[in-house]
Amino acid sequence: MIFQKCKKKFYFCKMKKIILIPIITLVLASCTKAPSPVYPVPTESQLAWQQLEMYAFVHFGLNTFNDLEWGYGDTPASTFNPENLDCEQWVQTLKNCGMKGVILTAKHHDGFCLWQTKSTDYNISNSPYKDGKGDLVKEFSDACRKHGLKFGIYCSPWDRNNARYAFLEYVETYHQQIQELTSNYGPLFEFWFDGANGGNGYYGGANETRSIDPDNYYDYQRAKETVLSKHPDAMIFGGPYQTVRWVGNEKGFAGATNWCNAPQILSQTDLRINTFGAENGTEWLPAEVDVSIRPGWFYHESEDNKVKTVDELCDIYYKSVGRNANLLLNFPVALDGKIHPIDSARAVEFYNRISNELNHNLLADAKVRADDERGSSYSASKVNDGDSETFWATNDDYPYGTISFSMDKPVTMSRVMIQEYVKLGQRVKTFYLEGALDGEYFPIRTYDTTTTVGYKRIVRFDPVELDKLIIYFDESRGPLCISNIEAY
Repeated sequence: MIFQKCKKKFYFCKMKKIILIPIITLVLASCTKAPSPVYPVPTESQLAWQQLEMYAFVHFGLNTFNDLEWGYGDTPASTFNPENLDCEQWVQTLKNCGMKGVILTAKHHDGFCLWQTKSTDYNISNSPYKDGKGDLVKEFSDACRKHGLKFGIYCSPWDRNNARYAFLEYVETYHQQIQELTSNYGPLFEFWFDGANGGNGYYGGANETRSIDPDNYYDYQRAKETVLSKHPDAMIFGGPYQTVRWVGNEKGFAGATNWCNAPQILSQTDLRINTFGAENGTEWLPAEVDVSIRPGWFYHESEDNKVKTVDELCDIYYKSVGRNANLLLNFPVALDGKIHPIDSARAVEFYNRISNELNHNLLADAKVRADDERGSSYSASKVNDGDSETFWATNDDYPYGTISFSMDKPVTMSRVMIQEYVKLGQRVKTFYLEGALDGEYFPIRTYDTTTTVGYKRIVRFDPVELDKLIIYFDESRGPLCISNIEAY
C-alpha cells in the first residue's frame, strides 16, 4: 500500500535525521484515508439518541389512585383526582438529577388516557381534575419545552378497558390515539409501544381473556409511518419496526457484553439477544435500560421505604450507560401530583455522586503513544483532544492495538471510560488494562467486564496509583476507531 511505503520512508528519514521530515509527514497524512465502515452503523438520529445517555420515565394515572400496578380497566375515571399536581416540579426535579428528557405514560394497560382524546370516554375529561378540562400530556409537554427537556410518549397498545380490544375496530381506535399524540404535543424524541399485549381484562364488562398476535394485530408499520412522518428523528421502542431495543430485563443492567448490532427481526421474548445484542447482527439497535427508582412503576405509599439507595442507583448507571446503553429511570408521581421528596432527594444525590466520580479527567494532559497509527489524521493523540469527531485508527491489517498514557507525576484512578467512533460501526471485542509506576508494570483487575465498547464503556476497579496506563485491544471487527479515552 502507498501508506505503508510512506510510513517506512518516514521512519527511515527520522532515523537518519534528514530535514525532509515535515515534507514526508505531509505526504503521510495525504496518503491516508479513514477506515471503511463495519456495518451496521447508526443513523444520525440514533446517534443523537445515544448521546442523551440518561432520561426519565413518569408513571401516573388511575393506578396511582387505586394502588395498582396493572389496572384491570374497570376503575372509574372519577377516581383520578390529583389536587396539587405540579408538572413544573416534575421537570425541575428531573433536571436536577441530570435527566436530558422524559417519557410520559399517556396511557397504560388499563386504557385510561391522560389527554382529551376523542377515541374513548375513558379519559381525563371524565375525571374531577380541572373539572374535566385538564390535559396532562399538554401540561407536561409544555413544561418540558419551557425548561429544555426532551419529551416522549408511552401509549400502551394493550387496552383492558376497551370493549373492542382484539377486534379490528380497536386497531383503528389505537391509531386514532397515536395520531392525536403525535399531532398535538410538540416534538417527540421517543415513542414507546409497550411489550405487554393481551390477557384478562374488563373489556367493557366482558371480563374475559383475549389473545392477539402483537406483531400483526396493531398494524405497527402504519404506526411507525405516523410517528416518523411528524417526528422523523424520534426513536421507536417496541413492535417489529423498532429503532432501539429493550434490554431484556427491568432490573437496571445491560449485558456485560453489549453489541448495538441485532437481527433485523428481534422479538422481546429473545432475552439473550435483547440483553447482549449480536456481533453479526445486520441492524443498529442500541439497548435501552428501563428501571424504576422504586420496586413498582406506579406510586405506592408502602414503598416509601424501598426507594433505591444511592449505591444501587450508581451501580445501575455503570451497568447501563457504562455498558453502551441508555438509562430510562422511572419516577412514580405520588398521590399529591408531585414526585415524592424521598425519590427526588435520592436521585439528586445519585447524580451528584456520579458527576463527582467522573469530574476530573486524569488523561487530559497525558502523553499518548500507540503501537500502530493510520497516519497523522488518525494518530493516538486524537483520543484525548476533546473532539468527538476525531479518532485514533489502526491500519486495515491491524485489528487490534495498544495505546499508552504517560503522566508527569503519579495519579490515583479507579475508572476508565472508552468510546468508539461508532459512525463507522462497533468494533472492539475484547480489551484489558495495565498500569505502571516507576517502571513496574501490573495488571488492573476491573469489577466490570472488558469486552465490547461501542458508544461508551466505563470500567471500575479499586483505586490504583500509577504514572502510566496501558490499554490493550485484543480483538476488533476491523481496524480500531477509538474517539475518546478518559480516566478518573
